[in-house]
Amino acid sequence: MGEYDVIVVGAGNAALASAVSAKENGAQRVLVLEKAPREMRGGNTHWSGGVLRFAFDDPREIGPLLPGVEDEYEDFYSGIQPYTKDDFHGDLMRVTSGQTDPELSRLLVNNSKDTVFWMNTVGKIPMEPSITLTGVRKGNRIVWARGLVVRAEHEGVGLSRSWFATCERMGIEIRYGAAVVGLLQNEQGAVDGVRVREESGISELHAGAVVLGCGGFEANVQMRTQHIGPLVGAAKVRGTPHNQGDGLRMAMGLGAMPWGQWSGCHATPISADWGNFAPREMTDRSNRLSYLYGVMINRMGRRFVDEGADGAMFTYAKYGRAILAEPGAKAYQLFDSQVLHLLEPRYSTSDPIMSDTLEGLIEQLDIDDKKQALKTVMDYNAAAKHASEGFDPSQKDGLSTSGLALEKTNWATKLEKGPYYAYSATGGITFTFGGLRVDEQTRVIGTDWRPIPGLYACGEMIGGLFYDNYPAGTGLVSGATFGRIAGRMAAALTCSQVKVKAA
Repeated sequence: MGEYDVIVVGAGNAALASAVSAKENGAQRVLVLEKAPREMRGGNTHWSGGVLRFAFDDPREIGPLLPGVEDEYEDFYSGIQPYTKDDFHGDLMRVTSGQTDPELSRLLVNNSKDTVFWMNTVGKIPMEPSITLTGVRKGNRIVWARGLVVRAEHEGVGLSRSWFATCERMGIEIRYGAAVVGLLQNEQGAVDGVRVREESGISELHAGAVVLGCGGFEANVQMRTQHIGPLVGAAKVRGTPHNQGDGLRMAMGLGAMPWGQWSGCHATPISADWGNFAPREMTDRSNRLSYLYGVMINRMGRRFVDEGADGAMFTYAKYGRAILAEPGAKAYQLFDSQVLHLLEPRYSTSDPIMSDTLEGLIEQLDIDDKKQALKTVMDYNAAAKHASEGFDPSQKDGLSTSGLALEKTNWATKLEKGPYYAYSATGGITFTFGGLRVDEQTRVIGTDWRPIPGLYACGEMIGGLFYDNYPAGTGLVSGATFGRIAGRMAAALTCSQVKVKAA
């Protein structure tokens, strides 16, 4: 046995869920190694909106997560649709074009509700309605996006803070500025520790099991360019600068099998005016996800996606990537005054370009072909409908254009009431879809199709769940679900080693 029972690499949502689970399941000496300094801790979780997608048969099942919600919101449950396991899995299958890993996706879906309740009860993570992100007021009622009612209180910042507090309360050791640079193996080939670089130098730490929860390669320009392409290689990073693919490279150096869509990523539309790395203090407030209520044009003045194909929670990761493929990796979202009240609050973090006329608005935009841009908008207006013809922001309303080469299939209302507003957008990469092959116990699988003993993975490091697109709120629940499993299995392995040694 080593100095520790379980070593967890990384300190985001998945990694900390793993550490808590390991401790809960009998591991006495649990160590978390976080490459970032304390003031930058938390991985990508810090930048998340904290929304949690999970399955439930009856809306009132979520009540224990939201104490006092009926006092705060009138008739709260009436705007919530049941979201069954089949609904959740169907959404995963639909947005990934059927490419999601069948075993892992079912495991995620079947455990999703239990995981969220575990986060609340064992993880001590307080939760709240996700009203600013996924709720739409319709009269006196709030209508919620399917499966997206609950988020961590204070979003990703609150989620991260709560996980750290729970770890510290449970006596889990956390080291900051501790970059893992290698995995150790014993003579039998089992992973039994890590090589870690700290300010004091490089040392070796041993453990009964190691859990890799240190994220993908979204902050690594070389790896993004190699695996996803030069356009994404040059993308802004909406998340931690510390996710450099270290864990993936180390695991594959031991023969771990790469898995999933290494050419895919979660690329959210964000303000094009922000820096190459989203400011930490602004978290996810660079997001620009209300495009379904307007028109999005590229620098050539043309539309390039169906803005109303589905709710933003099912299209934003795909459309962020689409913007990156456009000239200059930049687009503009155009709105009129009729829908301004529907823009999510995060739009307030930047000043829009404004004009009383569409001509005046387009003249101010950084667009190469302004004549074409005005034509695009006028053609759209000619094909679109008046809001009075059935516009309903709470659901796919079927209000579509007619006669355009690229139709807008829902929420296609005319831009006809000034002043008019434009917000810049680019694709901000949050996490990568490619990762490692794991089994249902989160054991890392080698290229010989056998588990690598003592090595587990969770969070972004698991490949195969997402392809091309992503249903919002799934990443955090996936991270906690597989992190919980990884911690439990790592603890079980360590405890079995103790029993063998005692015998």
